[in-house]
Amino acid sequence: MAEAGRGGGSPGAARRRPPPSRPPAGRGRAVQVSVIVPVHNSECWLEECLKSVWEQDFKGTMELSVFNDASKDSSAEIIEKWKIKLEDAGVPVIIGRNDSSQPRGVGFAKNQAVIQSSGTYLCFLDSDDVMMPQRVRLQHEAAIQHPNSIIGCQVRREPLESTERYTRWINNLTEEQLLTQGIPEDLLFFYKHIQKGGEVFRVNHCLLLYRYHPQAATHSVLEGTIWNHRVRFLEDRVLNSWTSFTIWNAGKQGKKLYRSLSPANRKKVTAFCDVDEKKITKGFYTYEESEERPKPKIPVCHFRDATPPFIICVKLDLTGGAFETNLNTLNLKEGMDYYHFN
Repeated sequence: MAEAGRGGGSPGAARRRPPPSRPPAGRGRAVQVSVIVPVHNSECWLEECLKSVWEQDFKGTMELSVFNDASKDSSAEIIEKWKIKLEDAGVPVIIGRNDSSQPRGVGFAKNQAVIQSSGTYLCFLDSDDVMMPQRVRLQHEAAIQHPNSIIGCQVRREPLESTERYTRWINNLTEEQLLTQGIPEDLLFFYKHIQKGGEVFRVNHCLLLYRYHPQAATHSVLEGTIWNHRVRFLEDRVLNSWTSFTIWNAGKQGKKLYRSLSPANRKKVTAFCDVDEKKITKGFYTYEESEERPKPKIPVCHFRDATPPFIICVKLDLTGGAFETNLNTLNLKEGMDYYHFN
């Protein structure tokens, strides 16, 4: 949930029950919340998705803004069916469409759905996900209390066994970690929001069922593109204000980060640190791709001998708690003495 023009959202399960009575929007009353749904060939999930909009217990004014991006399946018919049900329940439905032979992409569809909407707040919902009935109400309440924040929530994955570590991680981030570790799907939007001084707040209830499947829009973004945007954000938000730092991980990910940095920020790397004796024994990492002569050699040391601040390139929740224990022994403050990049 976010104020109109600012965006933000995440992926919950619907209950079978009659829709609540609510005052109709569009009759002299401003729309408080626009639910934004981009659609492309979503017939497998769209019924349940739109049903979850119909089942919201929010008592304020709400509309549904759907943009159908060149779907070739029965998505259009499903939308029209739910338009009748939703408008009978007092929820206006705005439908936009791309009638060309080729889809323009989920970003385009989402932006078009935003443009045609009129709500003060935007609630983003992917067409393959499902909202719990209280989602709009609880996130709207939080948005009013935190007017400069993107409002997230806890999620449940389907299938349950998919991305277990990721789901556990996002559901347990602290308030501070939402800013230092948060990596949402709408990455560029999130970064722009933070750069403009925006904040992030999470409603600590599971309000979305977040489906994981091969056709999900998440898979359409190249891993290299996400990596490059994350590195640039790290440099702008953190590294440009540091005079030196250590990369925690002398393995593949740490070296990849080093190579991805700007020349100015590579020069700030004083060392790699690790716990792997083989890596530490080598003593140095030589940046062979460098055109400098002599080629840069960066020391490799044990984490206890390293100097903060750290950029940590170690995946959490993978070592049975060993890495987290090592980090805690240093009594450092996240966001000041270290940042996670994993």
